[in-house]
Amino acid sequence: LFCIDFEDLSYGSEIINGREVEPHSLPYMALLVSNKPHCGGILIDPNWVLTAAHCESIETVLLGVHSIKKGKKEKMYRQVRKVKKSVSHNKYNKKTEVHDLMLLKLDEPVKETEWVKVHQLSSVVKDPVAGSVCLVAGWGATNKTKIKIMSDVLMSAKVTVINRKKCNSAEHYDNDPYITMEMICAGPDGKKSDADTCLGDSGGPIFCNNVLVGVTSFGGSKTEPCGSVKRPGVYTFLSKVHLNWIKNTMNTSEAE
Repeated sequence: LFCIDFEDLSYGSEIINGREVEPHSLPYMALLVSNKPHCGGILIDPNWVLTAAHCESIETVLLGVHSIKKGKKEKMYRQVRKVKKSVSHNKYNKKTEVHDLMLLKLDEPVKETEWVKVHQLSSVVKDPVAGSVCLVAGWGATNKTKIKIMSDVLMSAKVTVINRKKCNSAEHYDNDPYITMEMICAGPDGKKSDADTCLGDSGGPIFCNNVLVGVTSFGGSKTEPCGSVKRPGVYTFLSKVHLNWIKNTMNTSEAE
């Protein structure tokens, strides 16, 4: 996953200690491109992709991608769309990381195929309990010492949800930034695995019990890179507030 330092934070988490997914088994995954592969996203409507607000200047959305390099080989699977409009959450704050969500409106609807499918959002998302094992996915970095090198293929990993109070403690983020009820903290379990998201994974999904519960936001630091038990990944939780914002934004834009 991708990590981009912002002061002491790493954006976009890479997938550390994950595994390559079966090609096209996550057909809602979007690869977002500015002048280079940049972030991940989730196709939630034929016209809309959900991602993180800090994934700035996205110009192009690639769907049906497994291997970034094998564009010619994957031509029959892929659909490419330009971004017609990007809408960041109106209360997104770069310093506190709150409401790190953005919707991208595509220039034309995606055609659903075996390789490209819409992931329908749940009307209500339960807050995952601490200890839950959840799945993250992305093309972000896979080597914590080479965080600027993205994975060529789509990767996934299992991460463990951490209680927000614990995540805010001195052993983790120490309230800097403060992990709110609108965020999910999840990362290495400190025992069997150091699986985590990293640079390039920003905007991608986190699934708990096969339900999309959040979007990859940030994690790690300059001294504690991806895969650190001390700085687990943090995800924007698809709370009722956020689900309403997504629904209202899409409805308002469609009516324009």
